[in-house]
Amino acid sequence: MANVYESPKARVNSSMLPQYAGRPVCLVGRVEKVHPTGKSFFVSDGEGKPATVELNEPLEEELSGVIEVVGTVTNKGTVIATTYHILREDKGTSFDLELYNEALKIVHDFSQYYPFEVSMSA
Repeated sequence: MANVYESPKARVNSSMLPQYAGRPVCLVGRVEKVHPTGKSFFVSDGEGKPATVELNEPLEEELSGVIEVVGTVTNKGTVIATTYHILREDKGTSFDLELYNEALKIVHDFSQYYPFEVSMSA
């Protein structure tokens, strides 16, 4: 099985996680709380719905704001993060999670125009 970096990743919100169990995803949300151990954190998506992100190693930095997580969804609907990126909001423009969520719905409703799986045939 290809690693999460090489695999096509569906962009999802919290509600979509259960249908992507065992598959790589990209989840964008606002950090709500970091577990005291630093090995997991909780985000809310553009609908305000929660998601849990688990890490293999404890955090070495403070997390806040909007974050993009790439990882694999477990059977429990949590995301095991391979990597994450903090989306900086210090330039005066904040990331609109609600608008992002609307874009996700369009991408999923019209998946024939926005395919997540890439054919590797010649």
